[in-house]
Amino acid sequence: MRKTIWKSTIFIIGWSLVLLSYNAAALAESAEEIVKTTTDRVIARLISDKAALEANPDGIYDLVNELIIPHFDFVSMSKWVLGKANWLAATPEQQEKFVTEFRTLLVKTYAKALLEYSNNEIIFLPTQSKPGSKLARVNTEVQQAGGAKPIPINYTMRSGEGGWKVVDINVDGISLVATYRGSFAAEIKKNGMEALITKLTQRNAGQDDVSASN
Repeated sequence: MRKTIWKSTIFIIGWSLVLLSYNAAALAESAEEIVKTTTDRVIARLISDKAALEANPDGIYDLVNELIIPHFDFVSMSKWVLGKANWLAATPEQQEKFVTEFRTLLVKTYAKALLEYSNNEIIFLPTQSKPGSKLARVNTEVQQAGGAKPIPINYTMRSGEGGWKVVDINVDGISLVATYRGSFAAEIKKNGMEALITKLTQRNAGQDDVSASN
């Protein structure tokens, strides 16, 4: 059931992630302000590039790398998705390889999702953050056509030297990190860290399938 829900909403994850893009001048802004002030600009870019992307779908990778990837904390995400014990047990080389392959996995997932972008309305709900905390959760709802139930998409963001960056996404109650964490942990337990990296590499090369959920 969790796998079905995740796959049915993956395209919404992808295009709504671009809303978290920001520039250097926005570093002092709150996580919610960053999302709100960049929404129109990013969506306008997707719309304006639609014809070019339809003619050359691979161009979406440039869009993802430009607008999304710089604003994710992939090291923190990798530590969380592997779990402290598995991360510390990995060699520095394995850690670096995993971060690279996990990043590539998400790039490919989001790129494919962005090609299905549609201009759904996004409702911003109150952001959750404790005073002095480096974490904030930006809560949104994506409206669906035909009066279907809105899909809640919540972004966990962490403030660091580079400003606010995404460390997890929760779609309709399902955490991206938690979803991958289960399947990754099972693979490591069964075959080891190197086997997981190999599977991710094969998946990213289009040679294998690594399920996000068992």
